[in-house]
Amino acid sequence: MKQFTETIFSYYREHGRSLPWRNTDNHYRIFVSEIMLQQTQVVRVLEKYTGFVTEFGDFFALARTSRKKLLSVWQGLGYNRRCIHLSESAKKICAEFSGKLPKSEEQLLTLPGVGTATGRALLAYCFNLPTVFLETNIRQVFIHFFFPDRETVTDSEILPLVEQTLDLNNPREWYYALMDYGSMLKRSVGNLTSRSVGYKRSAPFEGSMRQLRGRLLRTLLENETLTVTMTAEMIGIEPEKVEEAIHQLEREGFLAKNGLFYSLRQ
Repeated sequence: MKQFTETIFSYYREHGRSLPWRNTDNHYRIFVSEIMLQQTQVVRVLEKYTGFVTEFGDFFALARTSRKKLLSVWQGLGYNRRCIHLSESAKKICAEFSGKLPKSEEQLLTLPGVGTATGRALLAYCFNLPTVFLETNIRQVFIHFFFPDRETVTDSEILPLVEQTLDLNNPREWYYALMDYGSMLKRSVGNLTSRSVGYKRSAPFEGSMRQLRGRLLRTLLENETLTVTMTAEMIGIEPEKVEEAIHQLEREGFLAKNGLFYSLRQ
């Protein structure tokens, strides 16, 4: 274990990434980064992060901003539901926690879009608390070092190792080091997390419902109201597929309906 931690920290001291959400103690900015980084590569988040936190400087600013404005700034980052989660979380934080990120896991888990891994990551990154959690890069590291010949590995096998190696004095820095080592491994040896039980290969984006939903939202950002037929003609997709995507977005709270017309919900 000692050799393992020395290897990780040695790499981090020489190759650790300087990222804007690491170079701050601002809980709001760290919170935004954690939601943005869900299922999204660091390089893509870097393209949007600074502009977003500059436009919306704290939880209060985020909470009072219209959904249309938020989505217009978010465009290009994908998984637009996370943008709604940010807005709803900001409103809850302002209403129930006086605009300050709560410091307990139980309270963090009441925020939209915050699951166990994200909640515990926030405790480590915002408050430097020694919590135990897993994400893709961390799995990558532990599979590489502790299960080199195993074809399938469960999280229940990895989590005790995460707990045993956790730096109790500076968990924030330790997790930064693990993340960067995992990122390096992905580039050098490939995606080892495919050996993790529960791993799911991402479906192709081209031609997917996710791509269509993104196109619909961009189209509605540029037009006040549209019908299914008008939208289908504008983006060149069959009306049946457009209608299915619109109904999904309506159920999830992105769109409002007035007769045959749809618009972005304010």
